[in-house]
Amino acid sequence: MSRYRNLALFLVLAAVWGSAFMAIKAGLAYFPPVLFAALRYDIAGVFMLGYAAYVLDDPFPRTRGEWSLVAIGSVLIIAAYHALLFIGETDPAVTSAVAAVFVSFSPVLTSAFARAFLPTERLTLVGIAGLLLGLVGVTVLAQPDPNNLLAGGTGAKLLVLLAAAAFALGSVLTRVVDEEMPIESMEAWSMLGGALLMHVLAVGLGESVGDVVWTTEAVLALAYLALAASALGFLIYFTLLDRLGPVEINLVSYVAPVFAALSGWLFLGEGIGVPTVAGFLCIFTGFVLLKREAIREELRRYRARN
Repeated sequence: MSRYRNLALFLVLAAVWGSAFMAIKAGLAYFPPVLFAALRYDIAGVFMLGYAAYVLDDPFPRTRGEWSLVAIGSVLIIAAYHALLFIGETDPAVTSAVAAVFVSFSPVLTSAFARAFLPTERLTLVGIAGLLLGLVGVTVLAQPDPNNLLAGGTGAKLLVLLAAAAFALGSVLTRVVDEEMPIESMEAWSMLGGALLMHVLAVGLGESVGDVVWTTEAVLALAYLALAASALGFLIYFTLLDRLGPVEINLVSYVAPVFAALSGWLFLGEGIGVPTVAGFLCIFTGFVLLKREAIREELRRYRARN
């Protein structure tokens, strides 16, 4: 029964995170991009802080190491990732599915950054092949024009790739910091700190609340991203991380694009091109090559449990 419950939660997480790309695309018709991301995490951060206060005796960062973790989360995992992603999705060439597939490259980048910043981890020849295959997938997705690399949405796709890189780098740097901190507390304060940074950036870009077109669709997109994709999504993520471990939960990055493509097609009329599918397959295969030993170990544990 617990296996079916975990599978159901996994699919719900993939659905809410995958369809979040569609909600971003829909909401950008009414919000300036960086302000949109900031408002999302204003709401989500308050909810997560409330949850952290409920489950933890002390939800506040206390040590220098804990504040370092919050700073990394605020700058890279929340602010840089979401600001770049939201700006990238303003381009019509970056559909919900394309954005989701680019973000699915994040686990591959995480492995690459881990080799650079964590000296105990090294890439084997097979691992290098996996990384290169992932890069091929990204190139297929971006479809760069050698004559004009910023044409045809390539610049916007590069921003989404940089967003995935920021998230991956932040994930690795949180492991470099020699400090233990409850994940609920770290996420809550990172969300609030990242929201503050994005508000500052939005002001610098000339974005303001006066630019928002408040419609039912705008409110629904913001509420869905803040409450379903962020608050509910991270609660499910924490639950499954504890039950399944990091390798299995990483696979949600490869199921989410399916829901992104379906929701984009259903609600926004977006098509799914051959380059999107081909890029996804390359990235997924690269991930399997990079994580083959961890996947093998997880399969052994799964068979032992069953």
